[in-house]
Amino acid sequence: MEPHTRELAVQIGSRVRAERQSRRWTLDQLAEVAGVSRRMLVKVEQGAANPSVGTLLGISDAFGIGLPALVEGARPRQLKVTRHGEGAALWSGEAGGRGVLVAGTEPPDVVELWDWTLGPGDRHASAAHAAGTKELLQVLRGTVTVEVAEQSVTLGAGDAVAFPGDVVHGYANPRKRPARFALIVVEPGVGSRAHAEGGHG
Repeated sequence: MEPHTRELAVQIGSRVRAERQSRRWTLDQLAEVAGVSRRMLVKVEQGAANPSVGTLLGISDAFGIGLPALVEGARPRQLKVTRHGEGAALWSGEAGGRGVLVAGTEPPDVVELWDWTLGPGDRHASAAHAAGTKELLQVLRGTVTVEVAEQSVTLGAGDAVAFPGDVVHGYANPRKRPARFALIVVEPGVGSRAHAEGGHG
């Protein structure tokens, strides 16, 4: 693990443990609600894992706090600034791509702003998020193919698309040059519905 990745993993682990203990949940209880294995949760809490976005979303949904709160920790300020290079890199692709969470809002209506790069041939597949989740994506450089359920569309620089995030979806770079896109994920009503609804990832 790179130093920055390790630091983020430790920070997330501390936050997960604090949230779990504040609810007096056992690891088994959290595992059941989040749909994440107990073994993975132990590694996450110890800061020994680099968990997938899906795993982190499952955990944050279980707590009803939203992914930004899990990653950023407590920041009781109105103005939350993320300087260049300070975002939480939560995904990395085999061809050098990265998914970086650069900003987010608190529950109940959680909005996440992501800066994504996809190397040549990189692809990120995502399970269906919580019901009502929506996504907005704009290609900043290169070409990105967006797959939503049974549909797919290929976008060039400047093109944008809006789509439901509560179905299986993914992003891919079909070309031989890197691609970059901005992604906004909107998840309304976090923490207000039953946790048994399922994961978001």
